Amino acid sequence: MSRPPAPLSVAVLGAGSWGTALAAVASRRHRAVLWARDAAQASAMADARENTRYLPGITLPDALACTSDLSAALAPLAAEPARALIILGVPVAGLQATCLELAARLPDLGLAQVPIVWTCKGFEAGTARLPHEIVADALAGIPDACGGVLSGPSFAREVAQGLPVALTIASTHTIVREATTRALHGGAVRVYASTDVAGVEVGGALKNVIAVACGIGDGLALGTNARAALITRGLAEMSRFGIALGAQPETFAGLTGLGDLVLTATGELSRNRRVGLEIGAGRKLDDILASGITAEGVRCARAALQRAQALGVELPITEAVCAVLFDGVAPMTAVSALLAREARLE
Repeated sequence: MSRPPAPLSVAVLGAGSWGTALAAVASRRHRAVLWARDAAQASAMADARENTRYLPGITLPDALACTSDLSAALAPLAAEPARALIILGVPVAGLQATCLELAARLPDLGLAQVPIVWTCKGFEAGTARLPHEIVADALAGIPDACGGVLSGPSFAREVAQGLPVALTIASTHTIVREATTRALHGGAVRVYASTDVAGVEVGGALKNVIAVACGIGDGLALGTNARAALITRGLAEMSRFGIALGAQPETFAGLTGLGDLVLTATGELSRNRRVGLEIGAGRKLDDILASGITAEGVRCARAALQRAQALGVELPITEAVCAVLFDGVAPMTAVSALLAREARLE
């Protein structure tokens, strides 16, 4: 009878809701450590076995180590680099800084070839870069670096609670796909593999913007017909943009395209939909954000539109969302403009 494979050493960098949930999943079968930049947060999680800031009420597994010392988080991986995995649970805005820190440390630790997986969704403000482009630039000094993106329809709280979820790991490197699957697949978590990094990332970014649009429509009480139309035409928008960036068309019919779009556009836990609902109900964006709601769709909408325009790709729903969020256009005016577009073949 064959023995089960030896456990991995997994370092999850970033103790937001999603990083914490993935660290909890990994710790059930592997050696896992969760790194938080905030020392007080790391100490509180270690003592209370709960991330009260991002996942209140969820008990962390006893096996999960928590630290704010990056060297301590990476040290277990250096002991067995061939059985190591780094998961980046940081937002797009923090991805470059985190990768630059890794670039300065990994070669000296013998971890230049360790698989690195990022989970953030969006385009970088200002540069309109996708996450894989940010990572490639930051790790350019490590020729052997290999990475991929983990995405899919997933609310962190449900994953942390042990409810079923299906995710996709996309990478052109077999070692990344295999290590991620080994770390997370099992129990209530199912992991599928893909090589379409750009497609998975475009789906993860655009679905947030479309979810804001769906929330606006629901806030305006436009009905379920309108919501279905926004989801369907949003999927077409997402696919058109992704294909222009070299993505595979079939990706958008899968978990990271249609699946994630439906979840984020309709789910009660969706922060992007919540922002749209508040906008549709008449609240100002600044007031919504000041109340503590954060949404990647707001952060990346302008960057996505900028990148699409540079490619000559039309994103009418994204353009309408930007007009409402940033240009002072009334939600119903933006809706009327969408409806007034010329008839065309589907």
